[in-house]
Amino acid sequence: MIKACIFDLDGVIVDTAKYHFLAWRRLANELGFDFSEEDNEQLKGVSRMGSLELILQWGGIRLSEPEKLAWADKKNSWYREYILKMQPDEILDGVLPFLAELKGKDIQMGLGSASKNALDIITQIGLRELFESVVDGARATKSKPDPQVFLLGAAELGRQPSECIVFEDAAKGVEAALNGGFYAVGIGRAEHLGHAHLVIPDFKGLSFEDILEAIHQKA
Repeated sequence: MIKACIFDLDGVIVDTAKYHFLAWRRLANELGFDFSEEDNEQLKGVSRMGSLELILQWGGIRLSEPEKLAWADKKNSWYREYILKMQPDEILDGVLPFLAELKGKDIQMGLGSASKNALDIITQIGLRELFESVVDGARATKSKPDPQVFLLGAAELGRQPSECIVFEDAAKGVEAALNGGFYAVGIGRAEHLGHAHLVIPDFKGLSFEDILEAIHQKA
């Protein structure tokens, strides 16, 4: 029996990629080169410092470690400027009805995100009260595909991994869920997330029963 659902944030509940792009591009421009949306796609699932290293490499820029930390902090400050202006209408299509259905069925909900800004984002868009557990990058010490962020969430909800479905949009996130013994639903394209128990393009028109039935057929 599934008792809980744990959601990644970026690309599942909201899409903050555009704000990361604006902040990273601002950083690149201040360092004297440009940064494209295609470049930004290569940073998906990469940590802040890892992303900075790639961008500096693309721009042919060498910085000391203290300078790198300062620029990473700058980028995060710019990013927070953007996300703290987010509105509830930025919640991805189909998410609100799906979360409402889970609440109506007394299915517990948790959030498991690598973002250190996850709590601020879900508060800003008005979803904080729906999640009984929020484990973010400030609490998890191991990056996906390590399952730590999801295991911490399941423990807070008082559930075993086998009682939880994890919803993820990144290959490493799906891998993390599987590594932890969770059911994994990928949000996106099957060619990237085919190792999940189920892949869906988004939540539009989908019910919790649809998800359960599809997972049961594949189990």
